[in-house]
Amino acid sequence: MGKLTCDTAKQIDLVDYLASLGYQPQKISRQDYWYLSPLREENDASFKVNRKLNVWYDHAMGKGGDLIDFGTRYFKCTIGDLLQRLSDHSMVFSFHPPLSGAAIAGEKKETDAESRIVILGTRPLAGEPLLTYLDQRYISLAAARPHCREVDFLLYNKQYTVIGFQNNAGGYELRSANFKGSSSPKDITFIDNGSKRLAVFEGFFSYLSFREMQKGRSLNLPNFLVLNSLSFFEKSRSLMEQHTKVNLYLDRDQAGIKCTAQAIEWNGKQYKDQSGLYAGHKDLNDWLKSQKRQQPKQRLKPRF
Repeated sequence: MGKLTCDTAKQIDLVDYLASLGYQPQKISRQDYWYLSPLREENDASFKVNRKLNVWYDHAMGKGGDLIDFGTRYFKCTIGDLLQRLSDHSMVFSFHPPLSGAAIAGEKKETDAESRIVILGTRPLAGEPLLTYLDQRYISLAAARPHCREVDFLLYNKQYTVIGFQNNAGGYELRSANFKGSSSPKDITFIDNGSKRLAVFEGFFSYLSFREMQKGRSLNLPNFLVLNSLSFFEKSRSLMEQHTKVNLYLDRDQAGIKCTAQAIEWNGKQYKDQSGLYAGHKDLNDWLKSQKRQQPKQRLKPRF
């Protein structure tokens, strides 16, 4: 076979292609294959491939596309270089048959309807499995309840109950011991305490960990920004820079470190990297868990 065209390359089965790069799905739900992202470091699988449509989406990055979009990001190369690389190994790949526009539209409509999370209702946190999950992450009900709800939702015609953390647009970040996802619309969560200082977190469990460490302290609080996805980091720059001091508690993975470095490049006097507090751990919650296991009675205080 000669050099592949873009159209032909896009028909290479993404699941098969990821396997050739050494990546295996962490879980499979019908046509959705969930991976630890090949594009960054993470502990929870948030990189999804829909095998029916042969497309991918990285939920933490807020980016997705076809095989060409993935390959050029993964290898940091041009489309031409990627096509040559694929052509050299094309005999080992399986290919999707090309779909007509009508078939793609029909399949996408069906898949979107099935995979869309539909919120059925919310109530105060009370379910024992969810409280146990909070305990496992060393978050008390007192810290979680002001910010989280017990949420019932429908996905693939099945009902689930999880912990929900609402964003500014009315969508929810959804978590349990067996589920990680979000409902539309996706957005940041900004908590305004009337302060000129701001603490920024990537995910809501890092924020809850901070509040757990602050337990009993209600005066002189900073404002809080939970990004819910790093894709909102640059979009939140104007909001962040309305504050005189911005403390960053982002994850200590490649993506979080990159965003922190970017902010310090913007203004090293205004933005401060506070991730040294949990050096050696992925995020603030991982650090909190390790501290609680070693010294369960110690009161932990974060730096401002």
